[in-house]
Amino acid sequence: MKAIALDDEHPALDVIEAFCSRIDSIDLVKTFTRTGEARLYLETNPVDLIFLDINMPKESGLDFFKSITQQTLVIFTTAYSEYALESYDVEAVDYLLKPYTFDRFTKATQRAQTRWRALQQNQGIDSQGTEQVHLFFRADYGLVKVTVADIVFIEGLDNYLKIHLEEGHPLVLRLTMKALLEKLPVAKFIRVHRSFIVAINKIQSIRGRIILIGEEEVPIGSSYENAFFSLFMK
Repeated sequence: MKAIALDDEHPALDVIEAFCSRIDSIDLVKTFTRTGEARLYLETNPVDLIFLDINMPKESGLDFFKSITQQTLVIFTTAYSEYALESYDVEAVDYLLKPYTFDRFTKATQRAQTRWRALQQNQGIDSQGTEQVHLFFRADYGLVKVTVADIVFIEGLDNYLKIHLEEGHPLVLRLTMKALLEKLPVAKFIRVHRSFIVAINKIQSIRGRIILIGEEEVPIGSSYENAFFSLFMK
C-alpha cells in the first residue's frame, strides 16, 4: 500500500517512518507537517493509506480527512483519546494513541491491509479474475457506491470530475483523470480528450471528431484520436 503521513510534529513523523521501514507491505512515499501541502499532493497522487494526526494547529485531522474526496484509508494518530468516537464516524481503520509501540502499529497496518484488499475486490478484478461491477468514491463526507455499467462518460472540470450516469444527477468528485482511469476497467473505458473519458459501449455514433452519446456530444482530442479510432480497426 502507498501511504503518506501527516503530523505537525517531526518526531512523530520520524516514528512512523521508522515503523513503516520495517513493514514490507507499506510504502511510505511522503510525509507532511501541514494539511494544505498534503491536500495539494493528494490532488494529483493517489494513495491507499494516510497516517493522520488529529490535533493539527490550523485544521484538525478529522476536518482534513472529511474534506478530501480521494478514496483512501486512514489511521489516526493522536495523543488525545477524546477523538476516538469521531474517528469511527469517518470509518477510520484504527486509532493509535501516542506513544504507541511497533506491535500496536503493526496491528493497525494489518487491519488496513485487510480493508484495502476488500476494496480492491470491489474496484476492477477480484482474485479469481472476475470483473467487479461497483466502484466506491469518496464524496459528501462518505463513500458513494457507483455501478460501473451505469457510467456513461466522465467530464473533467478544473480540479473536479463529473461522472455522468444513465440515471440520476451526475456525481461530482475532487479527483484527477489519472486517478479515476486507474479504477476503471481498461477494456470498457477510453480517454478521448484531456477532459473526457467515455464508456465504449455507450457510444451511439461518431461524426468526424465528435462522439454522440444520447443527447451529449463529446469531442475527440487530436492526441487521443489514433488510439480511439484504432478500437474500430481490429
